[in-house]
This record gives sequence, C-alpha cells and structure tokens, in this order.
Amino acid sequence: MTRAADLRNGMAQPRNTATGCNLRAFIPSASSLPAMVAYTSPLAEELADDVLDRFLRYVRIDTQSHRDRERSPSTPGQLELARMLVDELVEAGLEGAELDDNGYVMARLPATIGEDAPAIGLIAHVDTSPEEPGAGVEPIVHRAYDGEPIALPRGGTVLDPERMPELAAQVGQDIVSASGDTLLGADDKAGIAEIMGAVAYLAEHPEVPRPTLCVGFTPDEEIGEGATLFDIERFGARCAYTMDGSTVGELQDETFTAAEAIVTVRGVEVHPGFATGKLVNATRLAARIVSALPPDLTPEAAGGRDGFIHVYEVNARTGHAEIRAIVRDF
Repeated sequence: MTRAADLRNGMAQPRNTATGCNLRAFIPSASSLPAMVAYTSPLAEELADDVLDRFLRYVRIDTQSHRDRERSPSTPGQLELARMLVDELVEAGLEGAELDDNGYVMARLPATIGEDAPAIGLIAHVDTSPEEPGAGVEPIVHRAYDGEPIALPRGGTVLDPERMPELAAQVGQDIVSASGDTLLGADDKAGIAEIMGAVAYLAEHPEVPRPTLCVGFTPDEEIGEGATLFDIERFGARCAYTMDGSTVGELQDETFTAAEAIVTVRGVEVHPGFATGKLVNATRLAARIVSALPPDLTPEAAGGRDGFIHVYEVNARTGHAEIRAIVRDF
C-alpha cells in the first residue's frame, strides 16, 4: 500500500502500529512456490530476492522509537539503520545521500526523461513501534505457506489463520515472521526494502524512463514525530508516496488528523487505616475516565473514515495515574 502526500501542504505520515508478529508476504524465489502463485509483474519477480535480502538485514537492527523523546531520533538504533541506508544509497549511485542532524536520510536519483518532469518522492520510516519488544529480532522465512497454524520457536506464539484473516489470505506465498517474542518490524522496514530495491534497480537501468526520484527515510513516525523536522525544501519533491501499509495494490490519497492525548490524574495518598474521607485514589479515577469514554469511538467499533479514541496505555497508582490515548479523525 502506498500513501500519497502533497508536499505543498506538509507531509502526512499516518501511524500504523505493528504489534506481535507483523506479517508481510514476500516471494523470494519462483522455485519455492506452487504453480498457483503468481508475481504481480515480471519486474516484481526479478526484484524479489534482493528485496527479501534487504528486509531480513534491516529487521535485525533494533530501531524501536521511544515516546518521551528528548532528541531526534529518540533512540540510537534508528541512527544505526540510517547510516546503513546512506552507505547503500551511495553504493547504488544515488546523489546527495546524507543523514542530517535529526536522523533524516535523503538522496536523489536523477531523471532520465528530462528535467521538466516533476520530482517524485518515495518515503518510509526507520523506527518500529514501542508497543512490543524490538531487540533481538530473528526473522523466519516460511516457504510456500500451506495454510496451517505456524508455531514460532519463542514465547509459545502460534500464528493461526482462523484468528488472523491476513494469514489465511497468504496460502502459497512465502511469509516472513518474527520468532515469537518480538515484533517483526515490517512496519516499515518492508517499505524501506521496497524503496531501496527499486532505486538500486533504476540506478542500474538508465534505459527505464523515470523522473527525478527523491528518497526520504524518517525517524520516530510511530510516536507521531516523523514529519516534525522533515525538510521539505531539501527533499525537493513535488509530491511523494509513503510506502507504509499492508494491502497489495491499495493507494490512499488522504489521511486522518492525529493527536496524542495524555490525561494526568493526581490523587491524595493516605494510609488505608486513616483514609476515611481523605484518600483520593487516582487509579480508581483513571478507571472511571476510561470507562466513561463512548464505546462507539474505539478502533474496534469504528470503520472507514470514522474517528476514534484509542486508549493504549494506563499507568496508575494511588497518588498518580496517567492515561495515554491516540485521537484520530478526518
């Protein structure tokens, strides 16, 4: 899936949180697949091995972002991957490949169809969700998936197609998963691998018509900061596609307005033996706040372009509680 963002009005990068084993099907080699499986194009078949190799390399780097960031990027692992990408972009022959002080990677692949064509951007983010462990990722390639439950080697995790319709739709494909106790990081390292494979191919094949391509890899998208320090003028594209999604062939040309709401509750701590008429329990108050939210304004109840309030974390004790929520609407 791609998301298109008109850079005249800023860059939209919707948050797509990866949890557990983020599934994305890759098709590394035709020989491993039954006859029922087809590539989307001959070019996709040609690039499959390279894209998979890149993906497996990228997911092993811990790039989990941190919500309460004090700098950009919020974690050093994002810089490790960013430096690797700069080296690979230089090796592929792109111009101006550079990592800036805020952790953004940018590079350009010159046009082969004349300078008048508008420059097009390709964007992905290097960080992974803070919701699940991101260190020690060991990817596993499950060849020619047979439709049965997949028992992963760690944590007693089982990927069951009866509970995961995304998995059931991948029969015959080669599937990449984590090992069971971390996220995989396909959000958005699959997007990075797609972009890197594409621009490396185009750099090697100048006979293929193309406009100028501007490549951008951003930090801290998962915590809502991916666009905060993005230098649009330096990027240089007229419009851009963010490679960050899950459905083959899907294109989104709009996105929601997203914000984070943090509710702090301060209680009054008193020894329980002397609490009558004095104690104010922040934990109980936080529970009342969450239970009072409209049940139809939740991700599980909303659909399409409906807005929602997603409470994703509650930390509470008697004297202090904090509720964190994602608030989205169009």
